[in-house]
Amino acid sequence: MKKAIVCGAGGFIGGHLVKKLKAEGYWVRGVDIKEHEFAPSAADEFCVLDLREPANCRAALTLGDGTFDEVYQLAADMGGMGFIHSAECEIMHNSVLINVHMTHAAAELGVPRYFFSSSVCVYRDMKPGEPEMTEAEAVPANPDNEYGWEKLYSERMLQAYGRHHGMQVRIARFQNCYGPEGTWTGGREKAPAAMCRKVAEAPDGSTIQAWGDGTAIRSYTYVNDMVDGIYRLMHSDLEGAVNIGCPEYYSVRELIDIVAGVAGKKINVEYIPGPVGVQSRNFSNARIYSLGWRARYSLRDGIAETYPWIERQVALAHDR
Repeated sequence: MKKAIVCGAGGFIGGHLVKKLKAEGYWVRGVDIKEHEFAPSAADEFCVLDLREPANCRAALTLGDGTFDEVYQLAADMGGMGFIHSAECEIMHNSVLINVHMTHAAAELGVPRYFFSSSVCVYRDMKPGEPEMTEAEAVPANPDNEYGWEKLYSERMLQAYGRHHGMQVRIARFQNCYGPEGTWTGGREKAPAAMCRKVAEAPDGSTIQAWGDGTAIRSYTYVNDMVDGIYRLMHSDLEGAVNIGCPEYYSVRELIDIVAGVAGKKINVEYIPGPVGVQSRNFSNARIYSLGWRARYSLRDGIAETYPWIERQVALAHDR
């Protein structure tokens, strides 16, 4: 039986990845600074460890009977656009420490295969209608935020360790991921979860607020599709960074309309000043497509799975 460790298993994508690996027959150790907030972990073993500390990284990666076959490193200090712009120092400090110490410990312990979750935030801003951007076009670099710079540095560091220590490295650049059992309130939530919460809280016919003017364009990838992409990439021969994202692109206004449609509500929108990030995105998925991966969930399909879960969380919070 293969043994894998998922760092960040107490988080949204990490928690779903643990379930995927268990379904594939793995023995899984989950590690995070906290336990999962919304669901019991499916991991065989769960360790609460602060991976900013070198000794904890080594402890997480140590097995009594050998070495993990696969390391999945998703642990990071991150959140939605509001958090990314307000917590630049915390993001740079915490995430760099996690990645420096995890990468070094994995190389020292002879880990054969290592996955790192990067982000399309490594890319520059784009204009609507620009041709698809490939992975190689992240350099020369001009990310929109410090989160993107940290991810790009960590990619380069990991690739250097891979070359010098014989470690097979796989890097995914995630586009916006959403789904049930993720952060939906508190300031770290991303746009799909935030809009689901706002619509769930709003009476039919009322008005919600959104940052910007509603025209910013994004791709949104349902979490089941994302973990399928992670698994395929980890077991492939693709080296270097690989974009993973649904090929459908929507404006913020269209996202709100889809959420309202799933909720069965008429919702008006007041646009207010706030951090929006880049104006547009359009990325090539040719590399992940070469592995047979395709997004199975449209945004409407994914929101139909996500909105009822967030609606229940809102109701539970109001009942407390």
